[in-house]
Amino acid sequence: MRRLIPLAGLALAACNVPSEFLQRMEAQAKYEYYETNEFWADGKAMRTPPEGTVPRERLVGAPGLTTGRVNGEFVSANPLKLDRAVLEEGHKKYNIVCAQCHGRLGDGNSVVAENMALRLPPSLQDIANKPDGHFYAAITEGYGVMPSFSGELNIQERWAVVAYVRALQTARAPKAGGQQPLPQENR
Repeated sequence: MRRLIPLAGLALAACNVPSEFLQRMEAQAKYEYYETNEFWADGKAMRTPPEGTVPRERLVGAPGLTTGRVNGEFVSANPLKLDRAVLEEGHKKYNIVCAQCHGRLGDGNSVVAENMALRLPPSLQDIANKPDGHFYAAITEGYGVMPSFSGELNIQERWAVVAYVRALQTARAPKAGGQQPLPQENR
């Protein structure tokens, strides 16, 4: 065993020696934007994208679906066909991504909210008058201190979360005839 320790030390020390292969990768020849390059007939290193290609950052599709806005105005209704599967997906994703700050009931009561020194997450019940596109855009772009969650939720999942938020708001809204929803501790 004692003979293996010096060998292990030598092996680890050898890992810090840059190999010729890695050096070639770090210092490889490349062209910067707007440099000249004699390989191409036009002499430019920067190439025009092939006809018909779309950068992966560009959203493609109906703006109401992809941005939550049409002509700069928030869409009023969720573009998804709402069914049980959409609400279940929205419930699942809401609990994973949103509930930590907005609370499981969307009322803004959460452990994270209790420990925030800056602006508290709003109760989603208090902003139920906002159009669906507002909630979608907030999830996509971020809002105030809330970051964008477009990396965590795809377009379908974001709209599913909006549908679930609407279900939470409806379930917690005051009922006709003065009957109020049950307090959280009685559920």
